[in-house]
Amino acid sequence: MRFWFRRVNWPRNKGPTMPGFLKEFFNRNGIGMGAAILGLVLFWTIGLIILPQLSMLDFSFRPNLPPPEIGGPKDVYTLENYKYLIYGPEGGSQSYNAVDLRVFFRTLLAAVCVTIFNLILCYPIAYYLGQSKGNHIRIFAIMLIIPYWINEILRAFALRIIFGETGVLNTLFVGLGIWDTPFDFIRNDIALYAGLGYAYILLMIFPMYNVIESLDKNQIEAARDLGAPWWRIHWRVVIPYAKPGISSGCTMVFMLSAGALAAPQILGGPSSLWFTQLIYQQFNDNNDWPQGAAYAIVLLVTCILFVLAMMRLFKVNMGDIGK
Repeated sequence: MRFWFRRVNWPRNKGPTMPGFLKEFFNRNGIGMGAAILGLVLFWTIGLIILPQLSMLDFSFRPNLPPPEIGGPKDVYTLENYKYLIYGPEGGSQSYNAVDLRVFFRTLLAAVCVTIFNLILCYPIAYYLGQSKGNHIRIFAIMLIIPYWINEILRAFALRIIFGETGVLNTLFVGLGIWDTPFDFIRNDIALYAGLGYAYILLMIFPMYNVIESLDKNQIEAARDLGAPWWRIHWRVVIPYAKPGISSGCTMVFMLSAGALAAPQILGGPSSLWFTQLIYQQFNDNNDWPQGAAYAIVLLVTCILFVLAMMRLFKVNMGDIGK
């Protein structure tokens, strides 16, 4: 009796397969260049962002102990650093930490105001750059970029000279007779808001410019031919198309304004304490790293939650911001 066996090609174990997007990435960039780019991205993301934030999170749950007691039986996780932001020190005269909470919410409100101010100021500029042609547009863009070759701290000091009591603006307005005595721009926080708006103006302009530049002019011309006024053209045609750039610019400006330190230190008045200055004081002046880490984590999480809430409110997803 013969037994006939049919040969079956069983699938061989070829090991783990590469995901499709990685395969396409390495095919496009090559193995060597692709591995270098991927390694730098992972180093930037994990080594410079994720791990420091995890270390900061760990610090925020630790008590402030002298160096010999760190790692000992008293070094246990606690929520006291977060409670301090809300209730203040134990045995205080107030039931909650009014000073720090007021500074915290004022910082968030000021960051929102700076973001709205930058959006109103930069949208016409981005539209003009995106819808105009010619060499003068390149010259205009270069004029926007050149001031940012100077360090942020030097720009802040230059603005302090401009807005000071004996600065350029007061000298000009008093000389023209617009007002009799110099106006205190710094004490009234005008210099601070102007400095923050100026510091991040490019982060608002260029995301919108990159989107508006690809807008087909025929859509605008069609709206004009149908009799739409200019404000309706922008409201119904340009702004919906530029929503990814607007959301990206607003996100960056808000996050950076809320976390700014140099401008509030230099341009802020005596009553315009910024929340990042409280964090700086905890780390450097009080040498209380756990408390400073807790304040930093609260600011970071609150800003992220606020941005996510605004994205949901205006129906913007993360892909739009990443464009």
